[in-house]
Amino acid sequence: MRIPVVLEVAPRRSFASALEWPGWSRGGRTPDDALAALIAYAPRYASVAKRAGLRFGARRSIDEIEVAERVTGGGSTEFGVPGIVATAEDAPVSSADLKRLVALIEACWATFDEAAGAAKGVTLTTGPRGGGRSLAKIRDHVRDAEVAYIGQLGARTPDAGRTRETFVAALSARVEGKPFERPRNIRTPWPPRYAVRRVAWHVLDHAWEIEDRSARS
Repeated sequence: MRIPVVLEVAPRRSFASALEWPGWSRGGRTPDDALAALIAYAPRYASVAKRAGLRFGARRSIDEIEVAERVTGGGSTEFGVPGIVATAEDAPVSSADLKRLVALIEACWATFDEAAGAAKGVTLTTGPRGGGRSLAKIRDHVRDAEVAYIGQLGARTPDAGRTRETFVAALSARVEGKPFERPRNIRTPWPPRYAVRRVAWHVLDHAWEIEDRSARS
């Protein structure tokens, strides 16, 4: 069975994101580059799926990809963020779907924690011009982004140290049609499927960055 992918295309950057495998999302200068990068990262994503207890299988060829949807990217795409919601992500989420999505996002968090823990005390490599956050700044950035993502679901930011728990609770409330414990007034909240894809991409992108910059790829 071919893997449905949403292809987000802007003039200078594109993203390919597997709709059924949140976090397996890569960018490139062109649509073909993004699709090639997606395939190249399949072995790394396979360990995430395994951690979630899901069968991922070998993904080695572009022929296994089906571009199920092509969307026009914008400023966020050019900046390096898969920021456009796919039509397929407006579909209802069953209880089985929710369980699977939570398992995957928790596997992404565990992958990030493992990478950050292994890099403790290591000076991350920088680019030729000295760019790149320190490990502490990456961790702060990921946490701060997740606070913002909770708001995009329609819930208020959590108490310190409870971002992951709050995200899962907010996600579950949205799917099950229950009121939020601390609602936030937002005009167009993210659909649950996209919210998970966005968080999973961000967490894994930085987990893999840490691995690469600490020579742990």
